This record gives sequence, C-alpha cells and structure tokens, in this order.
Amino acid sequence: MRFLIHDLQDDPIEFDTHLGPEAVGYTDDVVQLGDLEAAGRVDLVEEHHGPGEIVEDIRIRAHYSGQFQLPCARCVEPVAESLAGDFDMLYRPASLPVDAEEHSITTSETEIGYYQGDGLDLEDVLREQVLLTLPSRVLCQPDCKGICPHCGQNLNTGSCTCEVRIEDPRWSALAGLRDKVK
Repeated sequence: MRFLIHDLQDDPIEFDTHLGPEAVGYTDDVVQLGDLEAAGRVDLVEEHHGPGEIVEDIRIRAHYSGQFQLPCARCVEPVAESLAGDFDMLYRPASLPVDAEEHSITTSETEIGYYQGDGLDLEDVLREQVLLTLPSRVLCQPDCKGICPHCGQNLNTGSCTCEVRIEDPRWSALAGLRDKVK
C-alpha cells in the first residue's frame, strides 16, 4: 500500500489492512506466520523552512500485530513470538539538503525517517517497526540445552557421543590450582 503526497494533500488517509506473509520481506531468520494486521492514519504535515520553502512530511500513526517465527538463540529451533506495537513516525523527503556538520540527534529526531520519490510504502514502514520490536534473543524454553558445538546434535532431543570434556591447553597452567585451594 503506497501513500502518495498528492493523495494526502486533500485529506488524511485512514487504513486497516491485513498483509500476508509474502507482502513484507524481513531477514532470513524472521518468518511471518499468518497475516500482519495494521491500522492507522497517514497525514501530510507541511513544515515551513523559511520564506516560500515548504517541506512535505508524511506522518504515520498506527498499530500493528502479528505472529512471527524466530530461531532459538541456543538450539536454532523455531520459536513462535507474538508482536504488537504502536508507532508515530514522521517521514521527510530524502532529497532535503543535509547539514554537513556533525551533531548529536535529539530524542524527537529518532522518530524521523525518510521517503524517496512521491510517497511512502506501508510495507517498508511495517518492516522497520517489526524488526525494531523483535526481541534480540529468544529461547524455545528457559532451560534450553542448545546444540553440541562439535557434532551439532540438539541436546534438548538427545545426547551426543562427543567427548564431554575437551581441555583447552591455555588453561593447563591453572589445572592444579583447584586442588591446592581445598
């Protein structure tokens, strides 16, 4: 769904949509399960940047929710994760001149994105919001045992035949220390 500047000049656009798993492309590890529901409002905000210079920003306020599948951080098995979120974002034209001086950004500037051309795709906005909302690490179960670093066996489903203890020669100098402490 694309929001065009000339469509927004008359009235804001309200939307309520369901996007299938193929509509929004995420990273290879993130799989959308079922529809991603999104509802909100898109407005055109005219910003005055001096005499006769008006910048047309697009403001999107919306709510989204959906089911996703991510790999477990320890065993890489798929884990279902429900996501829902609200956002209020302002998008400026990417063609605006950029201030060449370095400066730190304010909190309000972190809620500003950029669009190219004559409008903005909702799918791009939702992709960004979902990826920002996803947890950085998920586990299939709190006590997930992970995978064997040598053979790759999922230790939650069975044990492996690998040698349990592999000594790291860098630690050999400390080997007798434990006996001396007791």
